[in-house]
Amino acid sequence: MDFSALPDLASRAFGGGVVHANDEFFAAADHLVLPEAPGHAPKTFDHKGQVYDGWETRRRRTPGHDFAIIRLGAPGIVHGVDIDTAFFTGNFPPYASIDAVELSGYPGPEELAAADWVEILPKSPLKGDGRNLYPVADRRRFTHVRLTIFPDGGVARLRVHGEVVPDPELLPKVFDVAAAEYGATVVDCSNKFYGNPQRMLMPGLARNMGDGWETSRRRDDGNDWVLVRLAAPAVLRFADLDTSHFKGNAPGWATLTGIDARDRTFELLPRVALRPDTPHRFALWKAPEVTHVRLDIFPDGGMARLRLLGRADRAFLRARLGR
Repeated sequence: MDFSALPDLASRAFGGGVVHANDEFFAAADHLVLPEAPGHAPKTFDHKGQVYDGWETRRRRTPGHDFAIIRLGAPGIVHGVDIDTAFFTGNFPPYASIDAVELSGYPGPEELAAADWVEILPKSPLKGDGRNLYPVADRRRFTHVRLTIFPDGGVARLRVHGEVVPDPELLPKVFDVAAAEYGATVVDCSNKFYGNPQRMLMPGLARNMGDGWETSRRRDDGNDWVLVRLAAPAVLRFADLDTSHFKGNAPGWATLTGIDARDRTFELLPRVALRPDTPHRFALWKAPEVTHVRLDIFPDGGMARLRLLGRADRAFLRARLGR
């Protein structure tokens, strides 16, 4: 599987943030975790020089290196990293490395400095003005990563792609088991021409029509669908089908089908009508524990968010955490 298709655990969309950077003279390290693609406005200067949408340190005149520590918004297992140097051409670092650590609570810079860091990416070459993708083999759970650049320079974004592994002790009894921030993911869909269905599982309200799942227009008698693997096996009670921002292109109807580990199917929500630009909440028919849910929309269109509220299998979540 292409690791870059996995969620970005460090993203600000999940609540990721930069805890500490030793230098950010030209551009703040906070840019590293922004979910949007980096941009650039040439010949745009402030009192420190050209404005960059990324992290940029000053030119070193002494031996050493620069670093930034990122708190993962969604702790988990890292499968690969993308060190994006977009628009940094004569000022990108020639090498970088990444370390990681798992710490409980909310450690500050002093605790992080004293932590036992694990190298997950050794010192590796970088190219300028482009993505630098490196797989990660270590399959332990981490909460923080440290990006080190040699010796100095600029990085636009750091993407830390992997599997979300939440702490079940910090989750309520009933929560959104379709949420990407807890480990749910889209495993298949019929069409994603205008928008990736994984966006439906992201936190918060959709910002616009581009922040959701949207299919192309069907010209046959079929319908579009998406299959979601839940964060944990769960007994579901409510579903939120949100068509916000989709006005002339909302689906006309929808159904929900649950699937268990033995591939048995259960009707959770019979065919219901949907309204444009509307958050809908539906009570679900009682069914046994399911591991996947299929959303069918008729005949096509766009969905901003999908929420599935239920009681998750706590033993499954603890096993994923190794407890």
